[in-house]
Amino acid sequence: MSPAAARARGPLLLGVRHHGPGSARAVRAALEEARPEAVLIEGPPEGDALLPLAADRGMRPPVALLAHAADDPGRAAFWPLAGFSPEWAAIRWAQEHDVPVRFIDLPAAHSLADGADRPEGEEPDAVRLDPLAVLAETAGYDDPERWWEDVVEHRGTGGGGEDVLGAFEALGEAMGALREAYGDGGHHRDLVREAYMRQRMRAARREFGEAYAVVCGAWHVPALRARTTVAADKALLTGLPKVKVETTWVPWTHRRLARAGGYGAGITSPGWYAHLFTAPDRPVERWLTKVAGLLREEDRQVSSAHVIEAVRLAETLAAMRGRPLPGLTETLEAVRAVMCDGSDIPLALIEDRLVVGDVLGEVPDGAPVVPLQRDLTRQQRTLRLKAEAQDRELELDLRKDTDTAKSLLLHRLRLLGIGWGTPVASRAGTGTFRETWRLRWEPELSVRIAEAGIWGTTVLAAATAKAEADAAGAGELGEVTALAEQCLLAGLTQALPAVLRALADRAALDTDVARLAKALPALARSLRYGDVRGTDATALAVVAAGLAERICVALPSACTAGLDADAAAEMRGHVDGVHGAVGLLADADEGLRERWSAVLATLAGRDTVPGLIRGRAARLLLDDGRLPPEETARLMGLALSPAASPADAAGWIEGFAGGSSGGGTLLVHDDRLLGLIDTWLVGVPERAFTDVLPLLRRTFGAYEPGVKRTLGELVRRGPGGFAAATPGAAAPEGFAPELDPVRADAVVGLVRMLLAG
Repeated sequence: MSPAAARARGPLLLGVRHHGPGSARAVRAALEEARPEAVLIEGPPEGDALLPLAADRGMRPPVALLAHAADDPGRAAFWPLAGFSPEWAAIRWAQEHDVPVRFIDLPAAHSLADGADRPEGEEPDAVRLDPLAVLAETAGYDDPERWWEDVVEHRGTGGGGEDVLGAFEALGEAMGALREAYGDGGHHRDLVREAYMRQRMRAARREFGEAYAVVCGAWHVPALRARTTVAADKALLTGLPKVKVETTWVPWTHRRLARAGGYGAGITSPGWYAHLFTAPDRPVERWLTKVAGLLREEDRQVSSAHVIEAVRLAETLAAMRGRPLPGLTETLEAVRAVMCDGSDIPLALIEDRLVVGDVLGEVPDGAPVVPLQRDLTRQQRTLRLKAEAQDRELELDLRKDTDTAKSLLLHRLRLLGIGWGTPVASRAGTGTFRETWRLRWEPELSVRIAEAGIWGTTVLAAATAKAEADAAGAGELGEVTALAEQCLLAGLTQALPAVLRALADRAALDTDVARLAKALPALARSLRYGDVRGTDATALAVVAAGLAERICVALPSACTAGLDADAAAEMRGHVDGVHGAVGLLADADEGLRERWSAVLATLAGRDTVPGLIRGRAARLLLDDGRLPPEETARLMGLALSPAASPADAAGWIEGFAGGSSGGGTLLVHDDRLLGLIDTWLVGVPERAFTDVLPLLRRTFGAYEPGVKRTLGELVRRGPGGFAAATPGAAAPEGFAPELDPVRADAVVGLVRMLLAG
């Protein structure tokens, strides 16, 4: 069809799938043939002012138009565009040929307003027709993706006399038949959008006549071609709510283009589509070469012969299925059979890395951003912290200035709700001078940055203001202590006075010892972090010391026999937390350690305290060397005496020897304690044993397999353990009746070296 003939029939309507390399090539070929004087594209008109940036050298798709309400940045919407998106191809063609290009979809000012484009009575989760699925089923396909690949993605680009415009005409007629049969197909909000598009088309007709092209979703073509009155369209658009919006370009990722990521117009294989669009020739051969390279990086034995055989198999499968070219299904089946030995495990890696992919786009510096984003970008460049779409682990040594600056930035962003980095356990070691972060940049973080912009124009100022506001609005003591820890980690010295005032006020008024005990560990950690980062935390130390004193006074009376099992377990956790906090605070106040030990001694020897807490207190004292082994055995004997209830005795054992506290190793080395438990366990009545069995299984089930085997061997030998063994019998490996001082001294040097590192 000639350009003149196309114009005689009206504007050129190019119905597309929003992300597809075949559609993108076809759109470019159609525009080359028709040579329209203007190009209209489905998208928010607020983005018109940003279109010139698409030609900037710093713009690299995938990118997205971001529109958000000016007074509520969290109310936002994205319009993603990849390099293989037909809309992007149309934008670039228009810019290369100096042709006006505009967006014509319903303005974001309306679509972001609550219920703006939802007709009265529509359900927000109404069932919506999938046009491609219906067409695929009609054509005898059970997979819409495969049908679309065969019909569109594997088509040529107009060479060899192919009628490019005819393909769009055929797709438009198919969509017209669907809309005649199904109406709006549940896409009720599209009626308003299409009314606005028709209005923009009328404006273009007044300016350019019929010499313009429209690139939109194929579903909309029949509605845009339909003859409607201006009054009817105005009636649909009258009274729409409106908000003030701001727009910009933001980086996007291939993973976010995937339907699995929740994107409504998503595709299943953005990485595959990007390859099809960019491969100059022989796309299957080039794709399988990429797959082979990835598998080699994972130390799998893949040769060029594998690639050749996989290409042959993919082509054979396509021929057997009557497909014009091997599609993604055929290539993946060939890869599984030839390169993965039939395993789905390496295939899952290929699907994640290549079929979907982690490509992250870039936007030029000239794109409008909030001041906070500009400051963050500056710091990212200074610290060489590049935003990446895939997970990346970052090891920081806080003794280095640059690493400290990176840590402060990431902690400040977390306080602002911008979760670029997540702290994780370090594989390189532990210590207060080491931090490990897992970084992953998500497009939605651009919205979080816009939201956080209300707190300040720089990351430091915004985090400080946010911390002060959070301190003023905190409802519980634990919230303020956690905030104090965040402030020290983030180096927010200016926010600390406000946070400490809120902390002191709430600590003075709070009488719940459980909440006080829950708050203390965070304060102790905060003091440690303050020391590492050189932050003055003197005022925080005063608050922490006062909190510890109040806990020491109130805790014994709070641990009464009236606690049920759940409350006792919670209180045991608080005792552990306070014990660890006292260990950190005792360096500045040695008397605190003595007072806390006295509290533990009171808990361990008081009959009215639940057995779980008594046993835990005894264990903590024993580990600190403040409870002699003889006294420990005496307390255990009392707890496990026939006069004690079986449930309370089992609780004592769980508190003393349960969890990951090394209780199993202790029992291995102390025959007396193991004998006491064994004697008690044998004497538990049958009915009571059923009740205490879950507690005992929870206690002993947490031991390492080697410890459980050794305990079983000791119990099998009977009372006395090693002492009862026959002379000369070998002890289980790694254990002996008594400490061997010569062998113990031999490892002291190595232990010191490990701890120093």
